[in-house]
Formats: sequence, structure tokens, C-alpha cells
Amino acid sequence: MRILSLSTAEQGCSLAVFEHKKLICEEYWADKQTHSKRLTTMVENLLENRAGFGLSKIDGFIAAKGPGSFTGLRIGISVIKGLAYAMSKPDAGVSSLDGIGYRFSNASVPVCVMMDARRNEVYCAVYHFERGILKSKSDEMVCAPEQAILLAGENAVFAGSGSKAYQEQILRTSKAALISCESMDYVSAAALARTALLNDTFFDCPENKLKPSYIRKSDAELQFGPGTN
Repeated sequence: MRILSLSTAEQGCSLAVFEHKKLICEEYWADKQTHSKRLTTMVENLLENRAGFGLSKIDGFIAAKGPGSFTGLRIGISVIKGLAYAMSKPDAGVSSLDGIGYRFSNASVPVCVMMDARRNEVYCAVYHFERGILKSKSDEMVCAPEQAILLAGENAVFAGSGSKAYQEQILRTSKAALISCESMDYVSAAALARTALLNDTFFDCPENKLKPSYIRKSDAELQFGPGTN
């Protein structure tokens, strides 16, 4: 089975292609013009020039469904839904937080993923892995950074854009905290596909339906009401 995975949850764009459950290529662009201007072309170029086959050979499509940038998520989800529809192939959505959390699946301590949600808040979830297998995951939430830090506990790895935005606060609160390097903070398209690779019925599960999961309301909704978003 060939899978195309995409994340536009934050400013950068991550694309990955799998064949027979093996990653064959992954690319990341930190380009403000990526999402709206060149995304479809980038997908086609990645497949033809790196993977060696076209869109017609893809068997399933995955996109980061949120949380993250409202505009970025909408663009990514629309592109994946459009490609899946055109190819008559299944699509699915995976939490953006999983696209970071699964990058630390070999961690022996809790992994607190914090994506910067602005307004002095973070999107977060805490992961517990054992020998590379996810044992538990907290509820996803949007909260103050201090709440996320307390949820993670004294001995944890902090990753994601929020871990950099509030790094000083993390280190003041938790002396044993480990902060990920910046290159591990983005939502990885390869990590998004992890669950699909482990579950042959992934695309058939209702909970994996590709629909946005924003966690909180947009600024427009908060200011003008639900009919504006």
C-alpha cells in the first residue's frame, strides 16, 4: 500500500510518502507561500521526482486535522480531500500533536507536546511510550503553558513550537525538563502516518475521519459569533 501524508498545521509544510509500510521520501518546507501557492505542485513533484510514481499509484491519503493554524489546516485538508476524491481513494485525519509526539516514541519519560496557540496559550497533550509503543495519551486541550507543564510532571521531554515560546517558563518550573531541538518541533508527515502503518483497518475507522479539529474557536467566532467562521 502506498500512502501520501501531509501536514500544513503550522507555517511549514511536511510531506511524506510510504510504500509497503516503509518511508521512501519525506520533505519539509518552511515557506510562507507553500500552503496557498504551490502545495499541489509540490505534491506532484515529490511523487514524480522522489518517489518515482504519480498520484494514481497512491492508495490512501492522510492529513493533519488539527490543532494548528486554522487557514493552514483548511488548505491541507482541502487538498488531501480533493486528491482522494479525484483518485477515488480513502482519506483520513490524524492529530497534529501526534505528528510531533510520535517523533519521540523511544523516550523513557513523558513527552509533552506544546504547539503555540497564541494568546498566551498552547495546544497540548502528554504521551507515555514504552519501548516505542504508545501506552497512554492525555486528552488534547488548549490551556495556559503552566497548566501543560504541570500536566507533564517534573521529568518530561517538551517538544513543539510552544516549548520554545515558553522555554524559560518550563525550565523555571521543572528543573529536570528536557527541551527538544528545534528541528524536532514541526508536525512531521511521516509521524502522522505511524498509526496507519500499524493498523491495516486505519482508513476504515470512523474516528479517523478527515475533518478539522481546531480545539478552540477562531478569533472571528470569539469576536463576532459562530456564523462568521
